[in-house]
Amino acid sequence: MYKILITDKLAQEGIDLINSMKDFEAVVRTGVTEDELASIIGEYDGLIIRSATKVTEKVLQNPGKLKGVARAGVGVDNIDVPAATRKGILVMNTPGGNTLSAAEHTLALMLALSRSVVPACNSLKSGAWDRKKYMGNQLNNKTIGVIGLGRIGMSVVKMALGFNMKVVGYDPFAAPKEAEEIGIEITDNLERIYKEADFISLHVPKNEKTLNMITAKELKMMKPTCRIVNCARGGIINEEDLYNALASKTIAGAALDVFSKEPPENHRFAELENCLVTPHLGASTEEAQVEVAVEAAQILADAIKGGPIRNALNAPAMGAGVSPIICRFAELAQRIGTLMSATTTGHIKKVQLEFRGAIADKSVDLIAASFTIGLLQPHFETLVNMVNVGLLAKERGISVDQIRNAEIKDFESSFTAVVETDKLKRTVVGTVFGGNLLRIIEIDGFDIEVTPEESMLIICNDDKPGVIGAVGTVLGSHGVNINTMGVGHKLEEGKAILAFSLDKTPDEKAAAELAALDFVNEMYVCKL
Repeated sequence: MYKILITDKLAQEGIDLINSMKDFEAVVRTGVTEDELASIIGEYDGLIIRSATKVTEKVLQNPGKLKGVARAGVGVDNIDVPAATRKGILVMNTPGGNTLSAAEHTLALMLALSRSVVPACNSLKSGAWDRKKYMGNQLNNKTIGVIGLGRIGMSVVKMALGFNMKVVGYDPFAAPKEAEEIGIEITDNLERIYKEADFISLHVPKNEKTLNMITAKELKMMKPTCRIVNCARGGIINEEDLYNALASKTIAGAALDVFSKEPPENHRFAELENCLVTPHLGASTEEAQVEVAVEAAQILADAIKGGPIRNALNAPAMGAGVSPIICRFAELAQRIGTLMSATTTGHIKKVQLEFRGAIADKSVDLIAASFTIGLLQPHFETLVNMVNVGLLAKERGISVDQIRNAEIKDFESSFTAVVETDKLKRTVVGTVFGGNLLRIIEIDGFDIEVTPEESMLIICNDDKPGVIGAVGTVLGSHGVNINTMGVGHKLEEGKAILAFSLDKTPDEKAAAELAALDFVNEMYVCKL
């Protein structure tokens, strides 16, 4: 039974989805402290959070069987992603679920700012009727500077274009291809936005580059009629400097849905009539809450079951959107990696992978990573997976070189792994027949064909009659069945290799009897 811990308020539809899945159970425990979460986290296979729970290094110190953390929302600044990566724990989010809600809230705040909706409402409710005081401004023909052209930023752009606004866009990473096509003037100069925009809308993540992106210096560049909306993350605008700019009317107004500390300890923004504040409502629509809850539940369950990995911040996507042949070669590569780990001795000096034939023209990073997982996992107590394999290999000074050769040799596609240590060099070649059948077709220059199933037995032996019968007799006496077998010969050397896939792994007694056979030079028992 897979147990998923939910520590923040989550739409019931997400909880129901987990409980409806076979072998899954949702456990809701909101309001837990850091110490409490750290003490129980290892009992669960997955964790779903929103913005309240902090998944710190301390929480992840002893993660037990935890495989993944899903954030029902976009921002993951409340998750220590490097610590999770180091522990081999997936961190996923749901970036698409609240896109429209956040964009609509941005436009709602812009409209409310430009038409003085909140102060006019409060004035009327207090008994006044003052139309002149609350003269507003149109969005039509105004310039909006959109900083950050991701999903939400682009949605805001499209809505702003519907108001006939001129859009100037900036993105610190790369602007989407469609940006200019839909009418955005792309600039790499933030000062242009600060100086020209009537409205500025922020849609960048909070990181070391965007923290205090807008300070007193940038605020002084802006028009006195400029209005700023922040529905991204608190801390992108220096709050002290913004308060001073609003109080002195350096800019016309600001709307804040996010704060450096939530809930904010200082409520002075509420005192300013030219500032609107909302309690992080960007994603707070019924539709968005259901969507992100369901998506978080689904992607976490899929990842835990070994299915497709989606929206992972610290791992490449696999399964969904990856061709079936790549997935099958990745599975083959991981099994070959495990086999080579069991059959090599000494310190690894070099790892080289060759992709030959049709597979060489495809994206093979998933295959390479899968091989490295198989190679490293037997040497680590911690789980080695797509999240941490690169880091662990780098820490051990292991580089995995790739060679691509589109020329077809004996098979349409093949995968060759070469591992050199200070004691030996081992080569294993594999392929996938018919798009589905995994096969090892060569070991150390011996042509062979065997299925790399869960339990493997590899014997390097003298080439003489009676070898297969003797091995089969020992295995049979210990109740071990042979599933598939491959035999390779080098007649000129008088050497051969036997490779078996078995229905179960031989125990120590059976292995000792096999190793004692007079023709055995090397023998390896491996569980893939």
